[in-house]
Amino acid sequence: MTDLEYIIRDKYAGDASLVTPEDTKRLASGEPVAYIIGWIPFLGLQITLSSKPLIPRPETEWWTELLIAYITEKYGDTPVTILDLCAGSGAIGLALLKTHSQAQVYFIEQNDHHLKTIQENIHTNNLDPLRAQLFSGDLFENVPEVQFDIIACNPPYIPSTRVLEAGVTSFEPAQALFSGGDGLDLIRRIANEAKAHLRSGGELWMEADIDNIEEAKALLLSHGARSAVIQNDLYGRPRLVIAYY
Repeated sequence: MTDLEYIIRDKYAGDASLVTPEDTKRLASGEPVAYIIGWIPFLGLQITLSSKPLIPRPETEWWTELLIAYITEKYGDTPVTILDLCAGSGAIGLALLKTHSQAQVYFIEQNDHHLKTIQENIHTNNLDPLRAQLFSGDLFENVPEVQFDIIACNPPYIPSTRVLEAGVTSFEPAQALFSGGDGLDLIRRIANEAKAHLRSGGELWMEADIDNIEEAKALLLSHGARSAVIQNDLYGRPRLVIAYY
């Protein structure tokens, strides 16, 4: 299916006559089709992208599904408190909010416009707003004094020297992609601060770059994690690090 066919199907419910010159102009410019449509599917949710946060990737959907299954097995119908750190569109936390009726999900995001998108996504997907709390801040800044069971995080982790496709760098937010020369600037801070926000027995599930994930794991271990493991993604590449505290 071509990008234009996706737009016709998902933005205009199959009616090609509704496609506008602006749509085709945006498509020709290389703008990601998800932004043109205005939303993207994510584990059964319709994730609105009105503030143009980072577009959720299949890799993130993959490990979020793993986390859902893990929480279901470990916690069942008992309460679980989760922080979606560097929330962006909120896709990770929203999927957990949807699938676990006893989950209390906190979202922390530096960009206030993205917080409005998360609120929109809660409403659009008929999720329980009473089990979601949204905060603006830089990493753990302004996070309440809560000991979390799970911190789920897809931070910026790409080295600033890496060249990406023009459709990514020209349209998606650089602050959600790049993190210093080695891609680890924000992960260093997360490693240093995470333990203080997790209960004993808590866990950090964090996406990382395939080229720096071993360093990310080492940082977590050197800052209080008792153990950590790396898992390969759906493409067979090391993508997820899980740290246990």
